[in-house]
Amino acid sequence: MAQPRYDVLGIGNAIVDVIARAEDDFLVAQGMHKGGMALIDEARAAAIYAAMGPAVESSGGSAANTIVGVASFGARAAFVGKVKDDELGRTFAHDIRAANVAFDVTPAKDGPSTARCYIMVTPDGERTMNTYLGAAQELQPGDIDEAAIANAAVTYLEGYLWDPPQAKEAFVKAAAIAHKAGRQVALTLSDSFCVDRYRAEFLDLIQKGIVDIVFANEHELHSLYETADFETGVKALQQDARLAVVTRSAKGCMVVSGEGLEAVNAVPIEQVADVTGAGDLFAAGFLVGLARGQDRRDAARLGALAAAEVIQHIGARPAVSLKALAADSGLAV
Repeated sequence: MAQPRYDVLGIGNAIVDVIARAEDDFLVAQGMHKGGMALIDEARAAAIYAAMGPAVESSGGSAANTIVGVASFGARAAFVGKVKDDELGRTFAHDIRAANVAFDVTPAKDGPSTARCYIMVTPDGERTMNTYLGAAQELQPGDIDEAAIANAAVTYLEGYLWDPPQAKEAFVKAAAIAHKAGRQVALTLSDSFCVDRYRAEFLDLIQKGIVDIVFANEHELHSLYETADFETGVKALQQDARLAVVTRSAKGCMVVSGEGLEAVNAVPIEQVADVTGAGDLFAAGFLVGLARGQDRRDAARLGALAAAEVIQHIGARPAVSLKALAADSGLAV
């Protein structure tokens, strides 16, 4: 098999994050479910923006954050997602290319505006998201470049792609291309509410081997198997998935495969500022480790290192070079 051009290629919703601090009573007043992600329309987006406090804009989107993390580790990265040719779309394209990520999708000339996510960060660092998908919903199978997918060691897909029907078709097409080329496919479940919406379809993807690697946090695991018991959920996941990682915040993570279960500790931190992007950056480190031939424990350590970095500042992308941070921690990539 030819050497891949990319270590990881991500496909996801191209979103600009609008992040503001908020108290819990603001979430209650706005009818928001703390810690979750709600899909909103343009009118609701305008109302939230008007009500929220001072905000910081930064390019985001779950898979895009992961891919920027991959590039920060010094790995070769590409991203596929749809923006409109508007101000926010140009901001997104600039930011991801500036992070050394290949991004070649043609922006939409008409239709809905570039997607944005209004993120409320409460004093405990928890994030509550309200997402207007806009142009991101316009991602279609025609936007999938077969050569690029075939030349990526891992194609990484976000569960949020399951909301727009055409994006779902693009997801399935990409997975088929990757497997035909002998490459691997990874899926992050994204959000427990997302799992609630598509439980049967996600289980189908995992059980049929359409995805090879699954990322989930504890809430998503419980939702997927409709159990409040962690061990029950892990045993079910072990039966269904070829390889999976369940992240557990301060408890670290559990690497799950047919060969057994491996617990890996979290990296100690001084203070949680904003948990936005923790799972995204964990996936970045883990996938870089796998793509570069490291064992699963070391891959999980890279993931834990990246997650620890991103939760200590506002925003869902690394503030320092993850490659340098890994080297300082004795985890060469």
